[in-house]
Amino acid sequence: MKSIGIEFPKLGAARLFDLPDPPQPGPTEIVTRTLFSGVTNGTERHSLMADFGSRFPARGGYQHVSVIEEVGSRVDQFSVGKTVFLGNHGGHRGWHLVDLAAANPRERLCIELPPDIEHEFCALFGIAGVGFRHSRRIRVAAPMRVWVAGLGLIGQSVAQASRALGAHVTVTDVDPRRLQIAARLGAHRVIDISDDSAIESLTEGGPYDRIVDACGAPDLFEFIYEHKLLALYGAIGALAGRQPTVFHQTMLHALRASIESSSHFTLEDLGILRHYCQLGTVRIEPLVTHRVPVDEAPAIYATMRDDPAELLGVIFDWRT
Repeated sequence: MKSIGIEFPKLGAARLFDLPDPPQPGPTEIVTRTLFSGVTNGTERHSLMADFGSRFPARGGYQHVSVIEEVGSRVDQFSVGKTVFLGNHGGHRGWHLVDLAAANPRERLCIELPPDIEHEFCALFGIAGVGFRHSRRIRVAAPMRVWVAGLGLIGQSVAQASRALGAHVTVTDVDPRRLQIAARLGAHRVIDISDDSAIESLTEGGPYDRIVDACGAPDLFEFIYEHKLLALYGAIGALAGRQPTVFHQTMLHALRASIESSSHFTLEDLGILRHYCQLGTVRIEPLVTHRVPVDEAPAIYATMRDDPAELLGVIFDWRT
């Protein structure tokens, strides 16, 4: 068991720090040893760069694939030796103490991983879980037309979730690599939004029953209004935006439409995600661009600071 963790000691910097040995678990607790952890690109960069007033040292990360080392006397749903995904906000660290009876459901997001899916890629179940949470929140279903604007890790996850739930999915971005990945993962229409014909192509596929803001572009709502891209009774999923947003109330009123948001995920979302991964409907491996030993984490965060578009799916390996 590695008794280390990752933290941001100051603006734009990351380092490894020492952890004490884990305590003995209480009656409703488990102790887990980390095998892999996944980077949450947007949230962790906000923390790294103090976008919303981070206090240093700061620690982030909520995607952990772990093996159970010890269980408390009242724990009956898990046993020693089982591999699980943890979605709690404990940060990247070599071990976790999880209270399965915690009052806050976000502190007990623990689900067993079956042997028929590759556990390493489950380190990105958190982001993929956000995709399912958001798609279900805005009630994506067959045969809706869904447009996902932005193909970072969140956008890719929403696109896969929406397709799995039966929608016809259009995606847009400016990065050829991300567009190629989306096509490989089954997006029905893939549009380079920087292309001269992009607006015509986007309009041809609309209007859209659901539009997901996975890019955070400040003028996206104006763009939707100007080009009449939202359908009657449609919904805009505000997922990526963190800045004040201006929208046209007349558009929402005329279309009986809505703007909705969501965050994180639940155990139910993780269970649905696990099901679709077992079926092969959702695939995570094509999203992984960096798989490195945890000792190389500071270099990954330097890339996140200086060239964040270079990173898509990032997994730290804690086994060596």
